Amino acid sequence: MRLTRPMLALVGAAAALALTGCGSGDDQAAVPETATGSLEHLAAEAKCKPDLQTDADELRQAICKTGKEKYVLATFATDRGQREWLNGAKDYGGYYLVGRKWVAVGQEKTVTTLQSKLGGTMEEGSEHMNPGGSHNSSGH
Repeated sequence: MRLTRPMLALVGAAAALALTGCGSGDDQAAVPETATGSLEHLAAEAKCKPDLQTDADELRQAICKTGKEKYVLATFATDRGQREWLNGAKDYGGYYLVGRKWVAVGQEKTVTTLQSKLGGTMEEGSEHMNPGGSHNSSGH
């Protein structure tokens, strides 16, 4: 999958959404088995109504809202497409919950809470874009 200008714009939008705030989640519950399925199925598991932003063969992306918290939920046709998207998106910072062929992007607290519903693995974007992030001690 090749990153095109519209896809980079979506990555930037997702990263901007992820950077709108920062929280700390010390109360990490047991992580369930990683969920699988369509964007709609994952959204239902997360108890959100997805606002579909991109509906393409290789990428489906929606904005989800749970209470006051917003996050981006994206599904991919291939593992390679997912990894390429993540590699580009992580340059913008943010917090990523990663499952098989899906990613959720949002504030640390939001993504940590979502992990208790969907499982998955937490990943963090570039320290240069995550002031105060777990591996950025300079706080610039």
